Amino acid sequence: MKRPSWLTSSQMIIAGLVFCLVSTGAAVLWALSLYNSLSNYRSPLSDHVPQPGAALGQPATRKIVFVLIDALRLDTSLQAATMPTLNQLRQQGASAVMHSRPPSYSEPGYSTLLIGAWPALNGGPAVNRDYTDIPTWTQDNLFSAAQRVGLRTAVSGYNWFEKLIPQSAVDIHFYTPGEDQLADQDVVAAALPWLDQKFGLVLIHIDQVDYAGHHEGGFRSPGWAAAAKRSDKLLAAILARVDLTKDTIFVCSDHGQIDAGGHGGTEPVVLTEPWVLAGAGVKPGQYGDVNMVDVAPTLAALLGANLPAITQGQVRQEMLILSAGTLSALPGAAQTQQTQLVATYTKAIDHALAGDQMPQGSAVPVYQQALEQTVNDRLYLERVPRWLTAGFVLLLIVGLLSRLKRRTLAWVYGGALLSQVIFHAIYSLIEGHPYSMSWVPGIFGLIMDIGLLTAISLTAGWLLTLSGLGAFHQSRSAAVQISLGYLLAVFSLLLLPIGVHYAKNGALVTWIVPDMQFFYIGLMALVQLCLSAILGMLLSGLAALAVRKPGAAGRSGVALP
Repeated sequence: MKRPSWLTSSQMIIAGLVFCLVSTGAAVLWALSLYNSLSNYRSPLSDHVPQPGAALGQPATRKIVFVLIDALRLDTSLQAATMPTLNQLRQQGASAVMHSRPPSYSEPGYSTLLIGAWPALNGGPAVNRDYTDIPTWTQDNLFSAAQRVGLRTAVSGYNWFEKLIPQSAVDIHFYTPGEDQLADQDVVAAALPWLDQKFGLVLIHIDQVDYAGHHEGGFRSPGWAAAAKRSDKLLAAILARVDLTKDTIFVCSDHGQIDAGGHGGTEPVVLTEPWVLAGAGVKPGQYGDVNMVDVAPTLAALLGANLPAITQGQVRQEMLILSAGTLSALPGAAQTQQTQLVATYTKAIDHALAGDQMPQGSAVPVYQQALEQTVNDRLYLERVPRWLTAGFVLLLIVGLLSRLKRRTLAWVYGGALLSQVIFHAIYSLIEGHPYSMSWVPGIFGLIMDIGLLTAISLTAGWLLTLSGLGAFHQSRSAAVQISLGYLLAVFSLLLLPIGVHYAKNGALVTWIVPDMQFFYIGLMALVQLCLSAILGMLLSGLAALAVRKPGAAGRSGVALP
């Protein structure tokens, strides 16, 4: 490698190894901080809480029984042989295909369902957090809205709801740390007596399908279908206690799962859920596509309660039979609620709309488009300097590599490209991992899995490079320099996805939920870079030990001292 005249070969090697050490520390710190920043994300609205509006008026139902079947995929819900009760209910009521947004974990999903806002706004966690670390919602929600109009509320389900829902908004509850079929039996047994009492909103959470996906082999295993069948029988027991001439039942899930089990990413199968609404106040029919944020305002309208204060969804009026008073109150209520939401959120992110940019009327999508445009405007201002910074760093490394002679450059990049081809072939084709958070068991699980792949692929590319350049027949310093040149080429390839993630999402998660696809790709590349730096130092040492002629002159095209 060409070097300044004032640097000896030993000094260049030391500088390269120091660079590897610094890269290791920086990559470890960045990867851990990045993952933790997503875990600790809170909406800008957490400190700016819009006040709820007036109740809509006359309720269209005596009570709503909300049955949440955790992780139930849309395709499973449509299998009549597996879930006959749900499909009979679908024929009786209003059905639709519900769409959610990443991150597709349970805690952000629960928050979206009951607050009516997407994870970037609703104030719930962006990923599943341990029970002791779960923050309680500060925003208006369906339970608070129901209590505000004098209805009693009840929750039976997994104990995460105990932390998420303000318990002052729950009149009676049963929480369990269990997730399997035995826990679900206890959950339903606790809730059934409430259905004969005067409760206006009852949430029943059935968790065993999610448990089967995570612990019993995933979607294609017999355990998944068995869990869905058992959940359907529990739904039948619930339905037997509900008078659909007076009461309403709503069934949905919080996310789907990939075939291998897992969720959290951007796959369509984890972002598509069933929506089944039947009973009092419901017009039967098939209604196409709806959004998860539509759940809370639609159920609030059935109860005659206020629209949840930060909902980004619409009341699905086409499915409902509402009183004349509620119908006449809805446009004004929607306009007031959406205007307040857009104004409050844009102020919270210090990027307020000009007065003439605030939409008019009661069409919720128009307000949401204005809010999204405001977000995009701020993101654009932040992304321009990040793109420039990422490009500068990449050019700097390419500039260092350009000091190699052409033959050397060809071999180090050939080895680096081979290492990435091998890595991704094993990752996607052999192990079958998706490029998303859906398979990630946690940051340390990610490190363990990617570590083995990195070791295999990095060593293969290294062997190709050193063999092609005849490094094993040269001096030890030449072999080490070639190894470090190869490692620098690997770094430059890994910096491409890291740079794109940085430009789009920033160094850490701050005021907005990141683009989860680029977040994952950037996080994976950071872990690869860290492990490559550690392994690269070991391989450089191995290269020095493996040379056959320690004092031989270089013949690789590297300018040696």
